[in-house]
Amino acid sequence: MVEAKKKHKKRGRHAYDKNDEGRVRLPKGNEMFGIVDTRLGMGKSRVRCADGKERLGRIPGALKRRLWVRPGNIVIIEPWEYEGDRKGNILFNYKPIQVKWLKEKGHLKDLLEAEEF
Repeated sequence: MVEAKKKHKKRGRHAYDKNDEGRVRLPKGNEMFGIVDTRLGMGKSRVRCADGKERLGRIPGALKRRLWVRPGNIVIIEPWEYEGDRKGNILFNYKPIQVKWLKEKGHLKDLLEAEEF
């Protein structure tokens, strides 16, 4: 009996995103960049936003199991309509190669300047 050849080689967990930044998602409309300060548990984190405010960031239920954030990560946060100065939803977490691209293109300039105080 002749064995069939394998068409695809099995790759590791992070094999696809080592050197490829792909299309980098940018904030739209009311969204903004933020840096995660601390994790508070229950899907919540303290986030310093690009507008200089510190917000309580919540990961929405649909993203809870797919979006893992750590202190120091660059994220996209969308302020709430009600209590928008204090709370918001964390929508996206950037990978290190994407953060490097954002810095090179100057998108994180205002966020990093606010961080250095």
